[in-house]
Amino acid sequence: MENGGIEKKDSESSSYRYWVRNTTEDAAPLPLPHKIEHHVSHSHIGSAWNRAGTWEEKSLNNWAAPRIKELILSIGSIHFSSGTAQVEDVTKCLGDAFMVIVRNKKRFSYTYELTLKVKGEWIIHGDKKSVMGHIDFSEFSFGELDDLQMQISLGEASNISHHDKVEIRNDLKKFSQPVQEKLLQFEQELKHR
Repeated sequence: MENGGIEKKDSESSSYRYWVRNTTEDAAPLPLPHKIEHHVSHSHIGSAWNRAGTWEEKSLNNWAAPRIKELILSIGSIHFSSGTAQVEDVTKCLGDAFMVIVRNKKRFSYTYELTLKVKGEWIIHGDKKSVMGHIDFSEFSFGELDDLQMQISLGEASNISHHDKVEIRNDLKKFSQPVQEKLLQFEQELKHR
């Protein structure tokens, strides 16, 4: 028979055949076991259990919310044509910030809502008036700060006319740009976590 094999027939059963390999000099050697070296990649990102870097999510909330508050409170006073205002407190900072490792690449994201307590003084008809209010920034996310939505509500001040309240609200809209700048700074810091 070819290939150095001999065909044998079982005498009791004519349908069963098998090949017996004769050991010849030209036959391939039998495989020998050898140790496989395990190479560890030094460019691994993430946890030790996720060496392949397939998917891993890490919460950054413990760092993110206090950092957003700190940045927003550092805005300071803003001067308007007839007054000044400043952020007194961040009364609401709700959301999530996280890092995701996908295919051994880091990706960062966040979604937050903010409410700022503001206090200011305006000169209205020659009198200095103290005004309190809140600025709500509805949900905003990573990379979407160009369209930052805000809603302004003023505290009850019975001695300020509707027209003057509209002017004060328009002045408080100027907080949008410094808040946006601080959130962009937050995004940069988030990328380097």
